Amino acid sequence: MFEQATIKVEKEKEFEELKAAIIRAFAPDVVEKFLKRVASAGLRVRDFDGVLVKGVLERVGAVTGEKAKGLYEALTITDRAQMKEFYLFKIEEVGPELRAKYQKLYQYY
Repeated sequence: MFEQATIKVEKEKEFEELKAAIIRAFAPDVVEKFLKRVASAGLRVRDFDGVLVKGVLERVGAVTGEKAKGLYEALTITDRAQMKEFYLFKIEEVGPELRAKYQKLYQYY
């Protein structure tokens, strides 16, 4: 059975702030607004870097204070990798109804 290795987060404050913003963006009452913003920005949902650059997390009110891109850039390489993995995990948790409705965002190409 596969078990993911645990890697210590080095920049805990920034990591937790950005993680909380992602959790807020994928809350049941906000996730559709988030997907609409991703679509209007012309992005695919798996394009985490694009989501950060276009300020999508800020537009849905998921980030307060510092900008998501700034928080992400403050992270170390291993912290960034873990954050991307967490984001990708959260987009896969979106319900099948919304995934079907926004299927173009979920396409790989």
